[in-house]
Amino acid sequence: MAAKARAVRRLVRIEVRADDVAVAERAAAEAWEAGIVGLEERDAVGGAVLLILYAPAASGDAVRDALVRALAGTAEVSFPLPEPKLDWSIAWRTGIKAIEISPRLVVRPPFVGFEPRPGQACIVIEPGQAFGTGSHDSTRLALELLDALDPDRVEGARVLDVGCGSGILALAALVLGARSAVGFDLDPLAAQAARANARTNRHDGQFQVFVGPLEAIMGPSFDLVLVNLLRTELLPLVDGLACLTRAGGTLIVSGLLGPERAEVCARLGAMGFRVDADRVSTDARGEHWLGLVMRH
Repeated sequence: MAAKARAVRRLVRIEVRADDVAVAERAAAEAWEAGIVGLEERDAVGGAVLLILYAPAASGDAVRDALVRALAGTAEVSFPLPEPKLDWSIAWRTGIKAIEISPRLVVRPPFVGFEPRPGQACIVIEPGQAFGTGSHDSTRLALELLDALDPDRVEGARVLDVGCGSGILALAALVLGARSAVGFDLDPLAAQAARANARTNRHDGQFQVFVGPLEAIMGPSFDLVLVNLLRTELLPLVDGLACLTRAGGTLIVSGLLGPERAEVCARLGAMGFRVDADRVSTDARGEHWLGLVMRH
């Protein structure tokens, strides 16, 4: 994932190597907070995650020091030679492509052309600071499971997107026939990105986004609830998810690793959810990501 800078500038490159996905995600969050203007994620030797961060030269030392303090030895932070002067507003786009989820759903950034097949819906997502462009295995799993649902579980549905990030899951549900969607995130930048993507896709009248916790949601329960979160983020929300998913409604959960299935299913099962379908994807590091479709 990468974010664009507003002008050509002198950048420095900072590298972070983490053995754990959660540590890499924390490092990315800290880096954005500290002032980076771009980020690339690559696979490193031994299955580690390599984050390549770009910061303005004037703030490179401050970003590196903030990362060292925040990560406290859980990841390796290094400061290679400065990058040559480049136009980051163009360079960051390298390698980003449209992602075809199925014969009826594709996700693309606005700067990549794609000719949809007849009957294929296209979601335009601006890659930026909010998670969710369709490239990560967990996001793609959620999209594939959503796309594979029986039409009567999506068409006309009221949708809740939990931790919406870029808003990609809610927007996918809307283009597949959902009536309306509510999304929320604790990160104001994510909510801002989701609103912008809703406008781009002409669904801003159907998609309401707010910054806040799950507990802030009031009113009727939802027909379809979409969650793409790590296990540690999901489990504290289980009670609330049960309250907000109507009886007979559908819950799609992604962001889980394969070995976490038993614990997550037990917790959700105790709240009245049963597994209808599942799907697994293995990323380049050999991590097995799990997505579940559950009926309440």
